[in-house]
Amino acid sequence: MRVYGVAHSTNKIPSNAVLFRVTPLQSSSLLYEVKAAYAHDTDAKHLIEFLSATSDKARRKLAPRLRARVHLYRVHDGLLFYSAVDDNVFHVVVLNDPNLRSRIMYEYHDVPTAGHPGREKPYSRLTRDFYWNHRYKWVPKYVRTCDVCQRVKPAPHSQAPMQPLLTPSECWESVSMDFVFGLPRDSRRKTGIVVFVDRFSKMVHLAAVAAEVTSVQTASLFVDMVFKHHGMPSDFVSDRDPRFTARFWQ
Repeated sequence: MRVYGVAHSTNKIPSNAVLFRVTPLQSSSLLYEVKAAYAHDTDAKHLIEFLSATSDKARRKLAPRLRARVHLYRVHDGLLFYSAVDDNVFHVVVLNDPNLRSRIMYEYHDVPTAGHPGREKPYSRLTRDFYWNHRYKWVPKYVRTCDVCQRVKPAPHSQAPMQPLLTPSECWESVSMDFVFGLPRDSRRKTGIVVFVDRFSKMVHLAAVAAEVTSVQTASLFVDMVFKHHGMPSDFVSDRDPRFTARFWQ
């Protein structure tokens, strides 16, 4: 399923507006399961009620954390959609149901047309269409437990031996980037940090981030914390986190 979103500033959509266009690359039964799960989740039910008929009464039912972020959600044909603050691209919200998430991953990874492509292609396609917390951890875990991949695919680093990193010759010529998650929640409900390290001087810049931080938000933090003060490095060192390998960085 591909979902195309059009940004709107309010929850009230004109009758002639096309909010989402869905093409059925997956079975309708899968989307039905996603919608059916909402009926058993209090937050989802209250969000759908408020977005379907905005009222003060419906707003009061929302948990405070949702009330502050309700403008990031839309509802269409019974499906709940979420958009990150900075990209205005909407994704179908999937609740915390491991079996349902596995069914979705099966569509992106296991079906014959997918062909067990590893972790990065399924992650890119899935995050284009669906949203749930910690997808960047969930997808690699699913791939690691795939019996076909473990029996057939070569080891991730078997293509070439690892090469030692060259020592930079001056400050901020080479920057390493990484995330640390699972920290105690701060006053803004953020549970992670992004770390930028100058590989020459070992100087560090840190910033608190939410678990669902995007590649665009990460790049913005890089500009504010590194580029504005030290200029553009000659190279970057990071793991294969999709937020560092997204097209935005390229």
